[in-house]
Amino acid sequence: LPGNPPVQTKKALKQRFLKLLPCCRPKSIPSLSESKTVLASATLSSPGFLADSVEDEFELSTVCHRPEGLEQLQEQTKFTRKELQVLYRGFKNECPSGIVNEENFKQIYSQFFPQGDSSTYATFLFNAFDTDHDGSVSFEDFVSGLSTILRGTIDDRLNWAFNLYDLNKDGCITKEEMLDIMKSIYDMMGKYTYPAMREEAPREHVENFFQ
Repeated sequence: LPGNPPVQTKKALKQRFLKLLPCCRPKSIPSLSESKTVLASATLSSPGFLADSVEDEFELSTVCHRPEGLEQLQEQTKFTRKELQVLYRGFKNECPSGIVNEENFKQIYSQFFPQGDSSTYATFLFNAFDTDHDGSVSFEDFVSGLSTILRGTIDDRLNWAFNLYDLNKDGCITKEEMLDIMKSIYDMMGKYTYPAMREEAPREHVENFFQ
């Protein structure tokens, strides 16, 4: 479109982009099982701030990473106290140390896509959650990303998706980068799907997106 498109046109374009991006879906309230399925990364947990019993306090005293206070996480995300507690209690069982590295992330992610190879996409996703690039993802990192994906504005979700697709973080997404992402998604879905996926499907998806 020439010039500056009207606001409604911009919004429509953003909505179309979101539909083309597998990582961006409409807002919803995440149950524990839904958050595991959406991100297939029920791996991130931490101690202390959500403990409701003496047993919890004892268990949490042995972990390596303590998350920020519950009130602070409520301010930083769009989750309620109860939702944070549900997410935390599920994830601490997967990662008692409170942080997860890339290899553990990939192992847990693979449990949700046994029919395919999810390792490459899990690496891309891990890097998107590891915002400080220290090689690990904490509970704070996880709920921050999840909040953006599920509760963020269109701009919030597009920015998050852009960071995921911009593999070399140079501020641009090339066809090659998007093709790498799309291939990893099709690999994750597996070859034995119905209807069967065609080999050229990832490239066609990329071409449609750039069109």
